[in-house]
Amino acid sequence: MKKACDKQIILVALGGNALIRQGEQGTAAEQFANLRVPMEQLAGLARDYRLIITHGNGPQVGNLLLQQECSPQVPPMPLEILVAQTQGQIGYMIESTLDEALAGIGLRKQLVSLISYVVVDEHDPAFAAPTKPIGPVYSAEQAATLPWPTMPTARGYRRVVASPRPLTVVEKEEIRQLIALDFIIICCGGGGIPVIREGRAFHGVDAVIDKDLASACLATEVGVAGLVIATDVPGVALGFGTPAEHFLNSITLAEAEQRLAAGEFPPGSMGPKMEAAVAFIRNKGRCAVICHLDDIALAVAGKAGTKILSG
Repeated sequence: MKKACDKQIILVALGGNALIRQGEQGTAAEQFANLRVPMEQLAGLARDYRLIITHGNGPQVGNLLLQQECSPQVPPMPLEILVAQTQGQIGYMIESTLDEALAGIGLRKQLVSLISYVVVDEHDPAFAAPTKPIGPVYSAEQAATLPWPTMPTARGYRRVVASPRPLTVVEKEEIRQLIALDFIIICCGGGGIPVIREGRAFHGVDAVIDKDLASACLATEVGVAGLVIATDVPGVALGFGTPAEHFLNSITLAEAEQRLAAGEFPPGSMGPKMEAAVAFIRNKGRCAVICHLDDIALAVAGKAGTKILSG
């Protein structure tokens, strides 16, 4: 068994959409069930790697927003508070499921779910042009009747909110210290609570940060060896959703940047994942891979998903 200080650090970013599979309602039982396979894989990886786990919250935070809008008796909470709520909700589900999986293989590990702030620029142009899909999926006909902006995604039309780019993770030093102690850390849930600086203090803003971009930011700041972005598709596809669709085993950094610039990867789905992988590799990250939620261990072994290569 390797000593903790000798183990490489891997950051695994779990998609919020992947926790609620297509056609599901998103009940607690469904989300717990969907977590079992990936948590079993992460438990196995914990033997040889130090782990940081981040997660999305698109469906969950959208559902919370919808719930509070349906009840005028309950004071509405701003979006950053709802992000904080999903950090607790999904962090609990991940931590409890992973703890059970670790016990199942006889491995004792310390786990912690960390409420995380992520700094954004108050002048980010994203505040004037919402692009982050959240909440349930609607048909085109339903979307046309809704009182908020929507956009088409691979699943259908979804509500969109502002999604400013992450600048830094406030708790990065605490995360460094915890990972040095070989804790498994669950953090930056839903991309982190979006905040702006006000002198030495922080002020929350009404937005949802993309969790993949926040994960790449954290991975660079903490110095992880590998970034794994786990979602609900097998990897990166060219011609996604067309008869010419085909998934890639690997793609070079230069080609990824070229195809991103050409609009090959939509902003509401694969675009941010590719941007995150590119940013991580650009900032001297060793390995980035995009894979299905059920293929995390295979992706770490180089046997699944799409690798983003530096050269």
